[in-house]
Amino acid sequence: MSTSAGATGEALAPRELTLRIWRGDAKGGGLVDYTVEAQDGEVVLDVVHRVQATLAGDLAVRWNCKAGKCGSCSAELDGRPRLMCLARLSTFERGVPIVITPLRTFPVIRDLVTDVSFNYRKAEQVPAFQPSADQPVAPFRMAQVDVERSQEMRKCIECWLCQDTCHVIRDHDDNKPAFSGPRFFARYAELDMHPNDGLDRRRLMQEERGLGLCNITKCCTEVCPEGIKITDNAIIPMKERVVDVCYDPVRLLRRRRARG
Repeated sequence: MSTSAGATGEALAPRELTLRIWRGDAKGGGLVDYTVEAQDGEVVLDVVHRVQATLAGDLAVRWNCKAGKCGSCSAELDGRPRLMCLARLSTFERGVPIVITPLRTFPVIRDLVTDVSFNYRKAEQVPAFQPSADQPVAPFRMAQVDVERSQEMRKCIECWLCQDTCHVIRDHDDNKPAFSGPRFFARYAELDMHPNDGLDRRRLMQEERGLGLCNITKCCTEVCPEGIKITDNAIIPMKERVVDVCYDPVRLLRRRRARG
């Protein structure tokens, strides 16, 4: 491998790097060490491709854009959910193998590829945008502050890192059918905050999508490569809005009186 110039003009000398990659399928597997040359200016995905090209042609790994925008190359690096294309080698301790394992929350298909269809099933459950009676057709008129609130949630690249690190999905299989997860709480929040959306999804979120199961540990926010403040700007505001329809004592009293 040839050397290349870094930002300071100094050549980056190649070095040996060991990747400890999980190999296997749904039946089981284990960690396998691969040692290749690497440079600090590279990212983990570069070296995984080198392993694939020179040592393990049958290594299964998802990737597409290599620019941190498609969300395909999600994996767990030294136990932390990350995008391999954004993980600079210079951020890892030199001389220590980098452990690469598939997303732990989802079933393994093969090697670093997992079955993330759970997320697509949850996506299908989100009621779509429904224009309000005030503005039933486009073009919709919005204040800039409302645009910015919704646009933050639209930055999601669906890498599923937040879903992977969420302990409700990861550690509690009995909750999975009734829990949408942080990525979709952000989607619900985006729709609820849209001034031109006329559908009230708050009771649905609390009673059928598991919003109440989230205990706002912020682990989803910490791993988001787009820097979306999922907890502070989506989940907590939606919990506050849900209170109005599900737990407001005046509303509860009115409903009881209406029943009889």
